[in-house]
Amino acid sequence: MNNSDLAKILIRAVEEADSSDRLLDAVQDLAAAGMEEAVPTLIAALGYNNPGAAVAAVDGLIAIGEIAVPPLLKLIDDYNYGARAWALRALAGIGDVRALDTLLEAAKNDFSLSVRRAAARGLGTLRWHQVPPEKLESVQTQVLEALLLISQDPEWVVRYAAVTSLETLAVAVAVTSSDQASRITNQLQQMLDTDADLGVRTRVKFAQEKIQQQQHQEQHQEVFAPKIKLQETEVPEVTEVPYRGGGRR
Repeated sequence: MNNSDLAKILIRAVEEADSSDRLLDAVQDLAAAGMEEAVPTLIAALGYNNPGAAVAAVDGLIAIGEIAVPPLLKLIDDYNYGARAWALRALAGIGDVRALDTLLEAAKNDFSLSVRRAAARGLGTLRWHQVPPEKLESVQTQVLEALLLISQDPEWVVRYAAVTSLETLAVAVAVTSSDQASRITNQLQQMLDTDADLGVRTRVKFAQEKIQQQQHQEQHQEVFAPKIKLQETEVPEVTEVPYRGGGRR
């Protein structure tokens, strides 16, 4: 049996499932196969009233990766808010920068807190190596401005997700933009001082500690890397022994 035949069997099992349990099993099997042909069916599963199947579909789409991004972006606007949240989780897990505009719009403006939370989390998982170097700073600035806004969301779960993304963004910009890094540091401290939710403040504290650890590691590397390089390349000077004449007397 080739992959195409197997894909047809697994897809048919999803389409013909007549109970929640069978649907869950069928979607899990299809997701585990990791086939490109499964993408439309996995995306459709995001809209079923079956959270377990949706989780399995998200995992499958993330495993398939970049191939799943265009159909996710094409179909995402047709979903109900629950399905949009699942789709955004899949896009967040993939981290493809083609989803940036969708994530920004959803994080800032969607009426559903689950969608805003998923999108806010996704802004922290973008694969920055996909951005052309000449555009990197401006794109990271876009993301930072959005996260600063989202960190004031009325729902604590959205603010919590914004903190996780501010943490990862701080690590990404630590070397390239000290101004952006400082803005993130200031925002996290402000949230620690003023946010009404204990869970958010606890997550902020954790983020601050992780950022500080990263900074210490980079400083350590800067201090010791030149010395290590010198030790590896330095050739010890050979002292010439003065000639004392011929053999023994």
